[in-house]
Amino acid sequence: MSSTELPSLLTATASPKASAVRVAPGERLRSVRLPGITLSVRSRPPAREGLPPALYVHGLGGSSQNWSALMPLLDGLVDSEALDLPGFGDSPPPDDGNYSVTGHARAVIRYVDSAGRGPVHLFGNSLGGAIATRVAALRPDLVRTLTLVSPALPELRVQRTAVPTALLALPGMSALFTRFTKGWSAEQRVRGVTALCYGDPGRVTEEGFRNAVEEMERRLQLPYMWDALTRSARGLVDAYTLGGQHSLWRQAERVLAPTLLVYGRRDQLVGYRMAQRAARSFRDSRLVSLPDAGHVAMMEYPEAVAAAFRELLADAGRSRGGADVEPVDEEPSGSEPVGSDLVGASPAGSTSVGSSPAGSSPVGSSSGAVGVSGEGGSVSGGGSVGADDGDAVAEGPPKGSPGGGS
Repeated sequence: MSSTELPSLLTATASPKASAVRVAPGERLRSVRLPGITLSVRSRPPAREGLPPALYVHGLGGSSQNWSALMPLLDGLVDSEALDLPGFGDSPPPDDGNYSVTGHARAVIRYVDSAGRGPVHLFGNSLGGAIATRVAALRPDLVRTLTLVSPALPELRVQRTAVPTALLALPGMSALFTRFTKGWSAEQRVRGVTALCYGDPGRVTEEGFRNAVEEMERRLQLPYMWDALTRSARGLVDAYTLGGQHSLWRQAERVLAPTLLVYGRRDQLVGYRMAQRAARSFRDSRLVSLPDAGHVAMMEYPEAVAAAFRELLADAGRSRGGADVEPVDEEPSGSEPVGSDLVGASPAGSTSVGSSPAGSSPVGSSSGAVGVSGEGGSVSGGGSVGADDGDAVAEGPPKGSPGGGS
C-alpha cells in the first residue's frame, strides 16, 4: 500500500465545516454523497433542455471556482458542472484517504456513472488534466471530448519554479512549510499563488483578488487542507515516477475522444515544451498556444479557451458523428504511471491563435480554424505543432480569481 492510500486522520464524516463557499451569480452548489466520498458540485442552469453535459476538474490546490469564468461562456453549448475533488473546495476528504491520481479518477468516474450524465465533455487543468486523461483512457464511453489546460503529464526536466510544489510530496515538507509560512496572511498567500499561476497577475480584478483572499481564509480553517494538498502532490509525483502499461503517456495514446490541448507560454508549473509531445501522444488532437498565458488559461483567457472548444465541437461533430465506444476495464488499485514516447497522432483540423489589440474580440473563427487577427504562429492538431516561435494571445478583460493550483 502506498503512502497516498493510508487512511486519512479526518474522514468525510468527521471533517468540520468552515465558512460558506462563494457561489457566483447564476451558479448553484450542491453536495453529492457516493460510496466512500462526498463531492461538492458547482453547476449552472442549462440554457435549454437537451444540451450535452460537461464536467470540469480543477488542479492541485484549486477548486470548482477555477472554472467560474469559463462556464458562462459555454452556456447554450453544454450543461456545465464542476467538481470539487475530495479534500478540496467544499468536498471533505475521502473516507480511505486515497489522494492518488487513480483515486481522484475513480471519484470522477463514480460521479459520472451515478449521475447518468455520460458521455460528458471532460475538462481538466493541471492535476485535473492528468485525472481527466486517465478517465478518458479507462472509460472512453464516458467522454465525448477532452479539453486539457496545462495538463500535468510526466516530464523529466521539471521547471525550477515548479520544484517547491513537487517538494510538498516529500515526507515532513508539509509541516516544515506550515511552520515557515505561519506568519503569512491570506493576502500574501494569494499574491504568491497568483504570481506562480498567472502569466500576468495584473489581469486579476480587484473583486477577483478579494474573492480569492476570502477563499484562502476559508481553506486555512480546514484542518485537513495540508493533508489533502500534500497527499495529492505525492500522488502526482507517484504518477510521474512509476512506469509500465499504466503510464499517463501510454494512457494518453489510448484516448479515443477528440482532444483540445491548451498551453500557456508563461506557465511556470507545466513546461511549454511538453505541448509538442502531448500533441503527438493524443491521437485526435488540436493544440492552442497562448504565449501570454500562465498555468490557468481558463481563468486568464476564458474567451480564447471557449472559442477553441467551440471549434473542437464543430470538428468533432463533423468527424465522429456521435459514435458510441465501449468502456475499458479499470486498472488495478494503486497502479500509477510515468511517461513513454508515443507516436501515431492523426489529424484533427488546425488551429491558429494570434495576438490582437486590447479590447478587440478575442477569437474569431473562419474556415474551420480558431484565429485572431494579428501576428501569430499556426498550431495544427494531430501531433503537428508549428508555433514554436509564434507569438499569440487572445486579449480580453481580466477574468476569474487566483488560486488555480497546479
